[in-house]
Amino acid sequence: MKKTSMLFIGTAVILAAGCKSKNGAVENITISPKPGVLSTNDKPLAFNVSYEKSYSPDSVVYYLDSIRVGVRKDSSVISIKTDTLHMGKRDVTAKVYKDGKIQNVQTSFLKMPKYAPEQWTYTVVKQFPHDSTANTEGLSYEDGFLYETTGDSTKASELRKVDITTGKVVLSQKVDKHYLKGNTIVGDKIIAFAQNDTAGFVFDKNTLKLLSRFNPKAANANWGAAFDGSKIYVSDGNNRIWLLDKNNYKNRGYIDAFDNQRPLPPINELEYIDGKIYANIYGYDTFVVIDPKTGSVDRALNMVNIFPYEERPKRFDAKENVLNGIAYDAKGKRVFVTGKRWPHVYQIDVVRGLPASLMKFLKKKKKS
Repeated sequence: MKKTSMLFIGTAVILAAGCKSKNGAVENITISPKPGVLSTNDKPLAFNVSYEKSYSPDSVVYYLDSIRVGVRKDSSVISIKTDTLHMGKRDVTAKVYKDGKIQNVQTSFLKMPKYAPEQWTYTVVKQFPHDSTANTEGLSYEDGFLYETTGDSTKASELRKVDITTGKVVLSQKVDKHYLKGNTIVGDKIIAFAQNDTAGFVFDKNTLKLLSRFNPKAANANWGAAFDGSKIYVSDGNNRIWLLDKNNYKNRGYIDAFDNQRPLPPINELEYIDGKIYANIYGYDTFVVIDPKTGSVDRALNMVNIFPYEERPKRFDAKENVLNGIAYDAKGKRVFVTGKRWPHVYQIDVVRGLPASLMKFLKKKKKS
């Protein structure tokens, strides 16, 4: 059975400039450079405004997104540092003041990683039984148990507490009329999110009793979730990862995930492992490792054949039953992965290089 493994697919990125005036300002003022400058080397970028020789502003105030970064009295250059910026489109606005009037001119640049992601893969350490009817959407682990959100868009969803060793469901909690997706453990609670609606759920970790609901007020769709000890990360089905406060679940910002060529395709399941965000690309045998401070993709994990093709049932739907679950045992330093309706959960080690099955194929191809 054929399965596509994707590390990254090309996509066009379009940057737009804007210009607006206030209080009747009509001077012909421009800002350089034009939109679309690419920043990949962490060096500062230079910006300045231009205007007619007869015009003399009182001041020019520069903003990076909404943050003031400097002021000039004329058209002299301002240098903006880029080494600590998160990835993605960044707007630069110059507010030009003259005799109580303000004219805004705007440009933008694209911050992207300098280097391609390192190529890594996996080795299977051990496999555990898993309910092959479970449409796995979210996976977390703590103290011998997996916490799994399952369901689909037409049925009631379910939060399960599963014994990792036996695969048996020891507790479950149904959630009607909501399509539960990612979940993460925050202290003595399980935080879960529903897709395509503004619903977040708080469950007691020990009993799975539903304690409360909240509105994330961030992503339009909620896919995967992870927790780093202070912030909750939520993916939205694109390349954006939202940051939520762990106490009140309010939006605290976001990062956009990019490799050195483009924004990532749909990010789904998330897990926080040793200071990095691990995310699977929905529909592909690929995990990526993301810097949570910048959104830079540092590694790409090729997971091809993690569920061996020869072991898959004849009626296995490779388009639907995709790789879609990752959990981390922080105490034991173990990584677990599974997929939708897979009969196993796999404990893996992450190693540098390409999968052994792929290397074998490439060697055969080279000989032929």
